[in-house]
Order: sequence, then C-alpha cells, then structure tokens
Amino acid sequence: MSRARKYWLMKSEPDVYSIDDMEKQGTGEWEGVRNYQARNFMRDMKEGDLVLFYHSNTKPPGVVGVVKVVREAHPDETQFDEKSPYYDARVKKGEPRWDVVDVGHVETFAETVSLETMKDTKALDGMLILRKGNRLSVTPVDKKHFKAVLKLAGAKTTVR
Repeated sequence: MSRARKYWLMKSEPDVYSIDDMEKQGTGEWEGVRNYQARNFMRDMKEGDLVLFYHSNTKPPGVVGVVKVVREAHPDETQFDEKSPYYDARVKKGEPRWDVVDVGHVETFAETVSLETMKDTKALDGMLILRKGNRLSVTPVDKKHFKAVLKLAGAKTTVR
C-alpha cells in the first residue's frame, strides 16, 4: 500500500539555484545538502511529493513556486568531487554520506509569498520555516500549511 503524499519546503539562494533555473531545466538534482536532519528529510521524500520552493538570502525571502519529487534519494555525487563547493573530504567513494532527490518544476508564482507575509498569516501558525532559529534547508510542511501558501500565492497548483 502506498503512503499518502507528503509536503515539503526546500530553500535555495536564488544566485545559487533559483526557481527560474528550475523552470528552464525542467528537472534537476537538489544537491549540496550538508545537514543530517535535512538529509534525513530528503530520504523520507517519495516520488510525487510536492515541495514549496523557497528563495533564501534575498529580498524578500519567501516561497516562489512549487516543484515535485521525481526521483527519490540517491547519493549526491558532489560529495566526492574535489572541485565542487559541496565536496566532503570525510566521505569515502563507496560509502556515501549525502543524498540528493530529483525534483521537477510544477509552477512559478507570479509573486513571492514573502516570509513577512507568512509570519503575518494566522493559517500558517506552527509552520517550521516560521520558527525562530530554524535554518534547515529542507523541512516537512503540514498539508494545511501547504494549501494556505498556495492560496496566498494565487497558485494554479491544487491540493485535495
């Protein structure tokens, strides 16, 4: 029996990898995650799960679109590449420590749903991204919070 779809939020700095880059590529690997908890969340992702794409370290930070998981967790090859900014010298070739998931573009929002707007929206109370000190690049999102962000965005993407 398959499990119910889950919902996530993934952060990226737009000068590193933006929703526009994602839209142009169509699909891509979500590489470079080097936090164990975030990696473990990625390992929980299943094909078909939906993800809020969040631009961080920009003005304004916020959710800019939706992607979906198109390939489940597999080793992040950048951990072995000495030329990569994501290289991890502690990792041995046959013993990967870090994973990626492949995601596919679903929708780019007309406007960013800013962090400030999200903080001011009662329907998003308790959302992990809004908790003080949460710096994880990958977090689970409750279905009700996911739907509320879609509503704020005037998104075409729907969740039942």
